[in-house]
Amino acid sequence: MQILRAAVFYFLLVFGAGFLLGIGRVLLIVPMLGERTAELLEMPLMLGVIVAAARWVVRRRFDTRQFSALCVGFIALGLVLVADLAVGIWLRGISAAEVFLNRDPVSGAAYYAALLLFAVMPAILARRRHA
Repeated sequence: MQILRAAVFYFLLVFGAGFLLGIGRVLLIVPMLGERTAELLEMPLMLGVIVAAARWVVRRRFDTRQFSALCVGFIALGLVLVADLAVGIWLRGISAAEVFLNRDPVSGAAYYAALLLFAVMPAILARRRHA
């Protein structure tokens, strides 16, 4: 149960920040610079949020065994994918396939790389903490 709570908290921190940044990106940056550039400009901010949230979760929310940290990250990743699907379908009105497959080749690749980093960041930080 501790792992699930940590994963949900990690997800809420990162998804909440991403949701807020996404609103600003869509309303302010996309009209001026285009979608690809706006998404790429947002990426360093999200990576900072991922590291900060993972660090907070590792320090305060669960034991730092490597396997536990990996579980937290991948459960949180599953929650992000479900949330992306829900936002895409209900807020943006696009199909499930479009949510995951209809992305810009450059910023989409960066997004999926960031998702992978999101999943493994708790384990990376837990390992560093033990070293």
